[in-house]
Amino acid sequence: MPGPDRLLRPRHLAALAQCPRRLWLEVHRPELARATPHFESAPFDIHELAREQEDAGTRLGPHESHDAALRRTRQILSAGHPGPVFEARFVHEGLVADVDLLTRDPLAPERWRLTTVHRTTKPKPHHVARLAAQMWTVEQCGVPISRAMIRHIAPDFVLETPGEYRGLFTDTDVTASARAQQSDVADRLGEVRGIVSGAEPNCPTGPHCRKPAPCPFAPHCRALEDAPEWPVMLLPDGGGRKWARKGVCHLLELDPATMTKPREARIVAATQSGKPYHDTQGARRAMASWRWPRAWLDFETIAASVPLWAGTKPYQQVPFQFSLHLEQTDGTMTHHQYLCVDGSDPRPGCAEALARTIPPNATIIAYNAGFERAILRALARQVPEFEAPLMARAERTVDLLPVTRNHWYHREQRGSWSIKAVLPTIAPELAYTQLAVQDGAMAQDSFLEASSPDTSPERRHALEEALRAYCTRDTWAMVILARRLAGSPDETASNG
Repeated sequence: MPGPDRLLRPRHLAALAQCPRRLWLEVHRPELARATPHFESAPFDIHELAREQEDAGTRLGPHESHDAALRRTRQILSAGHPGPVFEARFVHEGLVADVDLLTRDPLAPERWRLTTVHRTTKPKPHHVARLAAQMWTVEQCGVPISRAMIRHIAPDFVLETPGEYRGLFTDTDVTASARAQQSDVADRLGEVRGIVSGAEPNCPTGPHCRKPAPCPFAPHCRALEDAPEWPVMLLPDGGGRKWARKGVCHLLELDPATMTKPREARIVAATQSGKPYHDTQGARRAMASWRWPRAWLDFETIAASVPLWAGTKPYQQVPFQFSLHLEQTDGTMTHHQYLCVDGSDPRPGCAEALARTIPPNATIIAYNAGFERAILRALARQVPEFEAPLMARAERTVDLLPVTRNHWYHREQRGSWSIKAVLPTIAPELAYTQLAVQDGAMAQDSFLEASSPDTSPERRHALEEALRAYCTRDTWAMVILARRLAGSPDETASNG
């Protein structure tokens, strides 16, 4: 059996199913992984909450060492422990299974039910694959399993009383599908060992880099490839795949004059010439119907897996902040904002501030406005006192994104019209890299930290200032973007 520094986990078998190179990198070069945003429902531990669903039980972790974990697991099971048992560890042929929960089967007490915990609202195929490898390992160690379960968050759970999370989880029986995947665990384990013991595999990137989940090593792999600087895959809406099937790899190989889709033709022409596409008159016409005053609006939200406030559900988008630049016909600009980090439910204060701040006759402008409309409508339902004014404002919300998409393209956007891709090409002085909070993921993390009672007043103040600067930048960026799309001078001093 390999030593503890080379032990394999079920996730390694799952990595092999996606890509041999991912497997090798996870074992040998984990530092190359690009972190993907993942938001914990601070201060909650999802596994601790899952354990609380049981009336009793013995927790074996956290383990001091691998050998101690195995020894403690053997001792407690051989002594006839009635269960539940949390964080038991098993190993067979170098494959380690750390089991979230073992419970006695009430219909067959000599057998056990194996349960793994996930914060998703339904089981995913790769969850079942990992569970199958766990079950194989546990049974090879002489512990019979009657049922394999995935405990996940119940999507319909609504928090009624803060701190009362009974009913947050539901169990899904995946025994049949897990059993069906057990037959080749030993073979896959041998294949994993062969790959891990060799040199880094040379595997080209492709659609598999995104399924069943985005691979954190994809940037590393793409950097090793002799890829074209301007690949056809930069064409949006899957347009690049059509050309790739024809053997075209590079945007420079295409003729924009013969392309049937105007947007693709613009992308190709701008990429080849290095000159941005800019339809000033078209942008002016698109925005001509936006009445005054104009309210440039952006929300920051938190979508916690574990609901934080009464009346909320798992992963519900809750706005904790907004920035609003209110522009009058004569160009007069005032800035308004709302931010709640005291731990209380931010929705009532946010709804009141929106209804008070945005004039009833204003045109509300957002970037990818479907999100802002959805937040306004949700607040209207959740804070009935302001239902009528917020619903009316949702109906008056327009979108700057299609104006940008249809009238501007710079090749450095590389096929993206997100505001963070567009802004450096049209207003580089407003780059987010100079801010302490630079994207939505950092905003959520900062909110959770600022809201924690363990955060010092000094740190909380710094986080509040960083959040205000970030959200203010979002709305001021829209103002400047719209002006430059329309070819108008930046008459007002920067508020961002």
